[in-house]
Amino acid sequence: MATTAFSLGHVRRAIFSSANLPAAIAFVVLLVCAVVADQQNRRVSDQLARADVLAKVSIIRAKLEGNINGNLQLVQGLVSTIVTEPYMGQQRFASLARNLFEQKSQLHNIAGAPDLVISLMYPMEGNEKAIGLDYRKNEAQRMAALRARDQRVLVLAGPVRLAQGGNAFIGRIPVFVPTAGGGTRFWGIVSAVVDVDRLYAASGLTDADLDIDIALIGKDALGGGGERFFGGDNVVAGNPVSADVQLPSGSWRISAIPKGGWPAAPKNEWTLRSLMLLAGALVVLPILIAGRLFGERQKNDAELRRLSGRLELALEASGIGVWEHDLTTNELVWDDRVNEIYGKSADGGSRGYTDWAQAIHPEDIERAKRDFDSAAAKKGLYSSQYRLLRPDGTVRHVRTRASYSQGIGGTPKMIGAEWDVTSDVLLTETLIRERQLSESKNDELELAKARIEHVALHDSLTGLPNRRYLDEMLADTGESDRRTAMLHLDLDRFKQINDTLGHAAGDAMLVQASKVIKANAGSGDFVARIGGDEFVVVTYERDDDELSALADRIIEEMRQPVDYQGHPCRFGVSIGIAADSGVDTKQLLVNADLALYRAKSRGRNRHEFFNEELQSEIVRTKQTADEILSGLERNEFIAYYQPQFDAKSLEIVGVEALSRWKHPQRGILAPDAYLKVAEELNVVALIDRIVLKHALENFERWSRGHLNIPRVSVNVSATRLEDKDLIEGLRTLAIKPGTVSFELVESIFLDENDDLVTWNIEHIKDLGIDIEIDDFGTGHASIVSLLKLQPRRLKVDRQLITPITGSTAQRHLVASIIEIGKSLGIEVVAEGVETMEHARILKELGCDILQGYFFGRPMEAKAFKTFAQSRKWLAAG
Repeated sequence: MATTAFSLGHVRRAIFSSANLPAAIAFVVLLVCAVVADQQNRRVSDQLARADVLAKVSIIRAKLEGNINGNLQLVQGLVSTIVTEPYMGQQRFASLARNLFEQKSQLHNIAGAPDLVISLMYPMEGNEKAIGLDYRKNEAQRMAALRARDQRVLVLAGPVRLAQGGNAFIGRIPVFVPTAGGGTRFWGIVSAVVDVDRLYAASGLTDADLDIDIALIGKDALGGGGERFFGGDNVVAGNPVSADVQLPSGSWRISAIPKGGWPAAPKNEWTLRSLMLLAGALVVLPILIAGRLFGERQKNDAELRRLSGRLELALEASGIGVWEHDLTTNELVWDDRVNEIYGKSADGGSRGYTDWAQAIHPEDIERAKRDFDSAAAKKGLYSSQYRLLRPDGTVRHVRTRASYSQGIGGTPKMIGAEWDVTSDVLLTETLIRERQLSESKNDELELAKARIEHVALHDSLTGLPNRRYLDEMLADTGESDRRTAMLHLDLDRFKQINDTLGHAAGDAMLVQASKVIKANAGSGDFVARIGGDEFVVVTYERDDDELSALADRIIEEMRQPVDYQGHPCRFGVSIGIAADSGVDTKQLLVNADLALYRAKSRGRNRHEFFNEELQSEIVRTKQTADEILSGLERNEFIAYYQPQFDAKSLEIVGVEALSRWKHPQRGILAPDAYLKVAEELNVVALIDRIVLKHALENFERWSRGHLNIPRVSVNVSATRLEDKDLIEGLRTLAIKPGTVSFELVESIFLDENDDLVTWNIEHIKDLGIDIEIDDFGTGHASIVSLLKLQPRRLKVDRQLITPITGSTAQRHLVASIIEIGKSLGIEVVAEGVETMEHARILKELGCDILQGYFFGRPMEAKAFKTFAQSRKWLAAG
C-alpha cells in the first residue's frame, strides 16, 4: 500500500509541474467558450426565426378564431328567433337569414332541419339539392348532428363535401323550444355552412405574399390529435411552430415553418468563428512558446504524474475499492475505499478473513462464503453480491468480483474489486413495487372503465340498454341473413300521468313498462329504452304471427292499471313492427318508426306492420313533397275564384280566392290533393301569400275594366297568423279598406290565448281588412270568442247547409246560427248552396250571402270575368 501511494504521488507532481498545462487549460477553456458561443449563436438565431414565424401564425390564428366565431355568432341570433317561432316557414327563415348575409362573413348558406330533415334554406339558389336531406340517414353528417342533439352543444364539423357541391365547415346548433309543460323539446338543427375557400382567404391562409407554409390539423375540431386537412406533410415533419385555434366545440392545431424550411446556419456563423479562432490564437500561442522552454526538462515526470492522476481519478469517480486476499495466510489488504464501504476506519491496519465474514449480514454469510470458497477451489473467477451490516447499524448492498492469481514465490491470491450497489438494489425494489402498484391500478381502472361503459350504454332508470347501445349494436350487425324484426313502442297517455301526478309517477310507469316488455321478450331478444317513453325490441327468427302475438301480449299487459301511491294509473302502448332478412338493421328501425306513426294515427293502443302499402304511401308523399317544392319554384300555384251572391238580389257581392295547383301532368288540383303534405313541408303560408298576390292583381285588373266586384276574400292559415312579420308585409300592399277579407278557419284560433295571433288579427282589422270565420259550426268556438274577435262575417260550413232541404232539425240549427250572427251584427254566409231549394230556404231564414255550385263553381280569373259579365245566374234564380 505504501508503494502504491508513493507512485501515485510522483505521477501527480509530474502532471502539475508540466509546462504545457497552462496552454492546454487555456486551449480547453477557449474551445469550450467557442463551442458555447457557437451553440448560443445558433440558439438565438433559431429563436428569432421561430419567434418571427410564431408572430405570423398568431395573426392567422386570431383571424381564424374571429371569423369562425363571428360566422357562428351571426347564426345564434337566428336560432334564438326559431326558439320563439318553432313553426317558422321558408320565407320567414329566408328573411331572417338574408339579414345575416348582409353582414361581413364567410357563410355559404344556412340550413334549418326540423326533426333532423333540412326543409329551410337560405339562399335557396344553388342549395336545392340539400332540401330534404335527413341527417339520420346521411352517414357523413349523422354522427355530428346526433352529437349536437344529444349533448345540446354546438358541433363544428369539417371540412366536409356538401350535397350541393363544394367544401365547407358546418356548425350544427341544436334547437330546443319550450313546451307547454314548462320543459323543452328538440326542434331540430340549424346548420351554419362556412365556405372553406372564403374562410381561408379571409384569414390570410392563401395570401400570395405569405412567406410561411401552414398546416391545419384537427378535422371536425378534434385538436392536435385529429386529421390534417390543410397544408403539406413538409410542415408537420419540419419541426413547426404550433398554436391552438380555439373553436366553439373544440380546437384545431395550426403549425407553420418558413417557406423552404428553417435556415441551416446563422448568417454570422463564419464571422463569429473567425473572430473566436483569432482570439484563441492570440491567447494560446504565447503560452505554448513560454511552456516549450520548460517542457523538455519535465517531460518524463509529467507523463508519470498524468498516468497516476488518471488512475486515481478513475478509482475515485467509480467508488470502487480494491482488495487482495492471501489464500495461504487469510490476510486481507483493503484500500481506503473498501474501508469506507465496510464502515471501517482508514487507519491502514491489517485485516483478515474474519473481519470480512463478520461484516456480512447473517442471512447472506453462508452464500457469500460458498461463492468465495468455490471460486478459490476452482482457481477461477469470483463474483458475488451480498449485504453488509455496518457498525453503525446501516445495511449496504455490495457487489464484488475477483480473479485467482499467484504472486511472487507462487503465493495463491484472490485480487478483486468491490463497490456499493445499494442505490441500484433499492431502485430495483422500488421499480418492482411501482410495477405491482401500477398493475393493481390498471385492474382498478379496467373495473372503472367497465362500470363507466355500462353507465354510458344503459338507461339509469330502467337498467335497459339506451339509444347509444342500440346504435352501436345496429352498426355492428349491419345486414343479417337471419330474419330480423324490430318493434318500436311508444307509450300512450304517458304525458297525462306526468302532468297530473308528477315525474316520479311517470318514472314508475316507465319502470313498469320496461318490466312488461322484458318479461314478454325472449331471452335472446334485445330490449332498449331509446328516450322518453319510447322502447325498441330487436328479435330474430319470428314470423309475422309470432310478432303479432308478442305485440298483443305487451299491449294487453300495458292496459292493466298500475297503482301509484293509491292512484290507479292507466296507460297504453302503440307498436310499429318491421321485419325482414337481408335488410340493413338501421333501415329496419326507420321502417318500424314509420309503422309506429301509422299505429298512432289509426287510434293508438294497437300495432301496425310496415308493408308495401306504407312504403308506397311514403314514396307518394315524398314525390308529392318534391313536386310541391318544384311547383312553388315554377309558379304552378294559382288562384281560382268562386263568386258570392246577395241572398235577396242575387247580385255578386264578393268573390273567394281559392288555391289551385296547376300540375304539369295531373292538371288542376284542389287543396285536398296537396294540403296535408304542404302543411308537413311548412309551405302553406307561402301558398296563402301567392293566392293573395294573385287575388289583389286580378282585383285591380277587374276594377280597371269596370267589373264591379265589391271585395275579394282569401284563406289565411294558422302558420301565417303566427308570422310576426305579417303586418309589415300587408302594409306594403296598400290594400284599400273594405275590399279584402281574410277567412280564418274557426278551429285555429278561437278560445286560444296566443298573444301574437291576437295582436296580428287586431292589426289586420286596423288595416281595413275584414275578418271572416270559415267553416263555422265544425270547430270549438264559443260566443265569448265571437264577442272578443268581432268578425265581419260568419261562413256556415257546407256540412250544416246540405241537409236543410230534408231535415227540420238541421234547418232550425242553421236558423239559430243566423240569428246569433244577426244579434251580434255579423253577416252570415252560407257555403254549399247546391240547389234552388237551398237558396230559397236560406233566404227565408235571413241568410245574407250565398255561395255554392248552384250559382257558380270556382274558375280561373279570365273565366270568372266572362261569367260576371254574362249575369246568366240571374236566369237560374
